[in-house]
Amino acid sequence: MDDMNFYIESMENLPAIAGSNASAREAFERTFFEFIQLQHLYNSAIEVVSTYLTILDNEFQVNFQRNPIHNIESRLKSPQSIIGKLQKKGLPLTPEAARKNLLDMAGIRVTCCYISDIYAIVEMLGRRDDFVLIKSKDYIKKPKESGYRSYHMILSVPVYTSTRKQYAPVEIQIRTIGMDFWASLEHQLKYKPSAAITPEISEELRECAEKIAETDLRMQQIFMQINDIE
Repeated sequence: MDDMNFYIESMENLPAIAGSNASAREAFERTFFEFIQLQHLYNSAIEVVSTYLTILDNEFQVNFQRNPIHNIESRLKSPQSIIGKLQKKGLPLTPEAARKNLLDMAGIRVTCCYISDIYAIVEMLGRRDDFVLIKSKDYIKKPKESGYRSYHMILSVPVYTSTRKQYAPVEIQIRTIGMDFWASLEHQLKYKPSAAITPEISEELRECAEKIAETDLRMQQIFMQINDIE
């Protein structure tokens, strides 16, 4: 269900949600609409980062005749998902609480060809003086115990609306094609019953992560040799 349909359905269910209290119904409607506006802000922030990444990728194609970015995917938490997470954390169900406490409402996953491309993109993103780095985590140099590898960063991104400039955080995950393949399988396993994930499977998955990391390095070395890169 898209957000507008969810909004319409919620409005139709107002009597059940807020009862006959008119002020309660008005407050609910106002708050929910603010969440819709908040989602628009975060979606715009995703567009800002995605557009810049596309520009960088096109520049590489012009200058070096290759594209370092294999794929760009984005995700945006729905208003109902945001409200659910606020409830889980015991926070007020307000857009302000969401903005202050949730940094993962907007996300972008960038899949690269080589490990060196990951760090090149990280450097270029950090070079923009209107992007503010909130936090970063290098799970490539220091993988998780499970074997997970990726570079994570959260950037505060400016969004220019019709009335003002606002900032919104965007969580960015940058990884190679191999890392993404491994992470997709691990993500699927998280939804399996815990009893189904035996220690043997976890160890085999970790070993696969090591082999993929070795392959990533070998592929990069071959690429560098072919192109006479120091």
